[in-house]
Amino acid sequence: MTELLKALQKIEERINYLIQIKDFTNWGNLNGYKETCTDLKQNPYEYHEEQFQVEIRKLDESITFLEERAEEQLTPMERVRIVRTVERFSLKDILENVYEDYTELGGQDEANIDPAMVCAKATIVRKIKNKPYTATVMVIGQETGHGEEFRNGGSCKPEGNEKALRYMKVAETEGIPIHFYVFTPGSFPIEEYPGAAQQIARNIYAMTKLRIPLISMISEGGSGGAEAIGLSDFRLMCSHGYYSVISPEGAAAIEGKIREGEKVPKELIETCADRLKLTAIDNRSLGTIDAIVKEPPLGARHDDFAFFAQIRAEMTRATDKVVLATKSFKAFRDWENKRRKKKTERKDLAIDIPWDLNLDEQRRLLVQRSKKYREMGMLGFSGHPDPTETFFKQFQEKSEHIYYNLRYDVVKNSQKQIKKIFREVSGESSVMIKRLSTPLTTVKNFFAKDGAKKDSPVHITYNKTTPTTTQPIQDPLELTDNYISPLANEDRTVTCPNSHKNGCKDLWIPDLYGEFGGVCENCGHHFPLEYKWYLHNIFDPDSIFFFATDITSGNPLGYEGLDARLKASKKKTGRKSGNLTFTAKVMDIKIVVSMLYQDFRSGTVGSAEGEKFVQACELAIRKKRPLLSYVHTTGGIRIQEGTLGVTQMPKCTMAVREYIDAGGLYIVVYDNNSYAGPVASFLGCSPYQFAIRSSRVGFAGIRVIRETTGTDIPPDYHSARNALKRGHIQGIWDRRDFRRNLHKSLMTMGSHNLYYR
Repeated sequence: MTELLKALQKIEERINYLIQIKDFTNWGNLNGYKETCTDLKQNPYEYHEEQFQVEIRKLDESITFLEERAEEQLTPMERVRIVRTVERFSLKDILENVYEDYTELGGQDEANIDPAMVCAKATIVRKIKNKPYTATVMVIGQETGHGEEFRNGGSCKPEGNEKALRYMKVAETEGIPIHFYVFTPGSFPIEEYPGAAQQIARNIYAMTKLRIPLISMISEGGSGGAEAIGLSDFRLMCSHGYYSVISPEGAAAIEGKIREGEKVPKELIETCADRLKLTAIDNRSLGTIDAIVKEPPLGARHDDFAFFAQIRAEMTRATDKVVLATKSFKAFRDWENKRRKKKTERKDLAIDIPWDLNLDEQRRLLVQRSKKYREMGMLGFSGHPDPTETFFKQFQEKSEHIYYNLRYDVVKNSQKQIKKIFREVSGESSVMIKRLSTPLTTVKNFFAKDGAKKDSPVHITYNKTTPTTTQPIQDPLELTDNYISPLANEDRTVTCPNSHKNGCKDLWIPDLYGEFGGVCENCGHHFPLEYKWYLHNIFDPDSIFFFATDITSGNPLGYEGLDARLKASKKKTGRKSGNLTFTAKVMDIKIVVSMLYQDFRSGTVGSAEGEKFVQACELAIRKKRPLLSYVHTTGGIRIQEGTLGVTQMPKCTMAVREYIDAGGLYIVVYDNNSYAGPVASFLGCSPYQFAIRSSRVGFAGIRVIRETTGTDIPPDYHSARNALKRGHIQGIWDRRDFRRNLHKSLMTMGSHNLYYR
């Protein structure tokens, strides 16, 4: 009877698991089966053992049938629920069952720096021709636990992501691969130093150029939290996992315009889960992952030991593949790849290939990683050049690269070296001459003083001239005043929002948006201005030339309703995307500019916007010009593009890293409202970040923070002043001094590689 009761308990666990997946509905009469289990448990001795066994067999057959039907009909939202169940395997389960041995770093359990992030030094056994080979790796990933509150469900705080970055660098120093495991619904949205957005940006920036193989496996990948440890050379994803730009509930709240405190309809959540294309199959077809790890029906759980053996095999194969692609011996690589393609042979390596890389292999690894992310998300927009245009574009880019390298790296550097040598030689010569002439000069001065005493004093007469009247010279660093905002056409007054504190008088709109530049003359509050004001007032007149204008925002997921919204935005702005890329001048200094602006889908970033940003970085590298990213407004990543949108975070950060490494000057200026993914990646990684006064900068909005953390935050939580206190930005600019401050930054910041240095 004891064995039968254990079998009954297992069946009850399976029923409860199905109930969770089906969102506690009575699908397939699950409630009835649960009542039967309860009755059998409470009255086991009212049945003969044979009768009890028959009842258990019936239950087992019924639940098995329901499990098969559920697996066949799994919806995207049900996959999300599978990932969220406490029975789901966690990182600790992987460490204990996939790796031979491990040592946790940065504390353990509640004593951890951040229990939601686990870093461990581990050993893994690779079998090559049935011989075991032990390799050392660094394992980094979020730990959801099995219901422990201190794990925070895998939502890492900034210090957890900082810990991950620290041990990434340890692994790089030791030359060992990193195995990342992504188990997070998203990062914990707090701004206190180092700040959620800033730390994610630092992680992504560092991962772009880590000189070791990076392998990741995604079970639950939620937005920026996943990207904090998600950039890698090979990305695996569990077949029942999900990887998304936002949770289905969050997307439903946005799409349904649900007010805070109101309940989001379940039907809308299910619909959004389907629209976001968050499953493994969807992500594989979009190219945001490289391979899928097959799970058992209804997902792997913490006691699926066969699945852990499969993870070990997949992670070692992925690491082997990445290392193999870096090897210098091309003939060996070709032979190994051909051997793997043969279905009759195993995919494991035939010989031992060490996972440590030499300098040439490291360089090849970084080139391949850059290429991988450069090509990501290319199907998310239209406006690709045809083959003829592509050929001429490549020819033009190579010609420009050669020309500017010769002009600035060869000729100008040679001139600098000649001048430097001349200064050093002339300096040494002057010192030598001074040493020789000093005694003679001393004698000369002695006799000159003696003769001066005998001479009469000299009277000097100054000619008095009448001062001439001249026109005042305009400061070239003042705003160009070539454009007056249409907001200035209203003949009325507006009240400053700080009038109750500072006693500001009502402002006449023609003055406010005309002469005052949208700034209260009393307290300095900045009223929002349209992006066109900046185009005409910051840069030199007639110096703006737009490029990449054919790139058009699209609807790669077929998201319902997005086509109409994009059409409306294109009609409203006369432009094709939410990112304006152009070249311009500031006091005759040529710069490249990327501008996210509010009028087009609130400045959200999708595949088109990311591609234009990358092209701006590439142009700035070729021509050795400074790069300005002015953020008029950004609402984050465009959720309607799913993971094609969220992968713009690592893609654009990769482009920024290569630009900065080439000696470029990257300046970011925030205005109005700047939030989420872009701030947590390619904007937040800049060493020079500034904000226009009265702007708001952060990772998540007030409502998201309140709902996630359960705490109220002050209304000025995201203010520019608080961002400055936290070290997020390096300064606050007055809009009226934008041009002056930008010119100062161009002249005082950056490396000697810029063309005008």
